[in-house]
Amino acid sequence: MSIQSVGIVGAGQMGNGIAHVFALAGYDVLLNDISQDGLDKAVALIDRNIERQVSRGKVTAEAKADAMSRIKTTLKLAELGQTDLVIEAATERETVKQAIFEDLLPHLKPTTILTSNTSSISITRLASRTDRPEKFMGFHFMNPVPVMQLVELIRGIATDQPTYKALVEVVERLGKTAASAEDFPAFIVNRILMPMINEAVYTLYEGVGNVKSIDESLKLGANHPMGPLELADFIGLDTCLAIMNVLHEGLADTKYRPCPLLTKYVEAGWLGRKTGRGFYDYRGEVPVPTR
Repeated sequence: MSIQSVGIVGAGQMGNGIAHVFALAGYDVLLNDISQDGLDKAVALIDRNIERQVSRGKVTAEAKADAMSRIKTTLKLAELGQTDLVIEAATERETVKQAIFEDLLPHLKPTTILTSNTSSISITRLASRTDRPEKFMGFHFMNPVPVMQLVELIRGIATDQPTYKALVEVVERLGKTAASAEDFPAFIVNRILMPMINEAVYTLYEGVGNVKSIDESLKLGANHPMGPLELADFIGLDTCLAIMNVLHEGLADTKYRPCPLLTKYVEAGWLGRKTGRGFYDYRGEVPVPTR
């Protein structure tokens, strides 16, 4: 399976990062979103981010120009059907992802591989709703995509070996490292990371520590580059809650019960950096703890 063209569904935080690394690695990228404004902002952000790499000497100006010329955008999902590989990077809601794949199916080449950048949803279940479960995989990039080295590869129960092998080769060409995970709720990274974040929120909820003391404790006491509450804000509290719900429902274990305070923040629309407020308030020059 020779992969040269890649279709990416969703031009948000993950989608634009995925487009960035694929274009730099020499792939032809077709980026899709429901809004032209979203596509324009994504391309401008990719341009700025690669320019930052040029200024640091990590990428040449010529490589940047080549990469940007390989990125095309479209509002028509159907146009992604002729690419060799489709990466769905839409919001972390199963109904949304299923609808995207259903809309894509009539337009796909027989050889196109379908993947989802989901951080927690069952790959087997998503694949079963398509016409090619053997050519369907979880392709989970870490955020921010250009910086993070890991890609989780998740095989559904029907995924065949040629599909898996093709994606391993793609990850190598991107200059990243693949970790193979079985198709169980939240896979490897989030199965371990999200309960830690949830426990940090419980520690805040129960008054064991405030935002500052909890984050400083993990940064200085466990050598984490970011505190768990700061990291939750970076990821998005809605995403954290969605993954905890998948763990809780999928594994039926009370240790995965989302903290009520996490739910409350999401209900308030305080989702972290992307909304200007979460466990920290980002509306001023310096982030200020909200508790």
